[in-house]
Amino acid sequence: MSDALAADRATVSMFVDVTPALAFEVFTTEIDQWWRHGPQYRAWGELPSALHLEPGLGGKITERRGDGGAVHEAGTITAWDPPHHLAFEWRGVNFAPGEATRVDIRFEARGTGTRVTLVHAGWASIRADHPVRHGKPSARFLADMGMWWTGLLRALAEHATSERG
Repeated sequence: MSDALAADRATVSMFVDVTPALAFEVFTTEIDQWWRHGPQYRAWGELPSALHLEPGLGGKITERRGDGGAVHEAGTITAWDPPHHLAFEWRGVNFAPGEATRVDIRFEARGTGTRVTLVHAGWASIRADHPVRHGKPSARFLADMGMWWTGLLRALAEHATSERG
């Protein structure tokens, strides 16, 4: 991988001990149940909110503040191939109109479960002094982004297996 490509993306994988079909279903239909809460993970910080993913190409990923108020449109589905592949444009709460990154997720059968591989790319198009980067150089920011997604995929794995184990 070239240095330019590496500076553009964070890639993480997680084993989930359920079938690809179930991993895909939990990722998409139960997103609000497994996606972590708090200011690091939710647009409204500590305030209650609900995440929703509209299935299908062109579907939206939204987060609605718990009081029924404001809605943050976090993404738009750009690939929908259950149970193998999901991709979406991603916009952080502090992104300006037209700013977006890309998230690509693959669900691959591995033994008794699924290897979920997530690539969050497009960071080269987000300026170096953008608030989303918290003043960090690209390599450090992308390492932290990988840890952020690792935490989310771990929550997905725990949720997917907790009630089915």
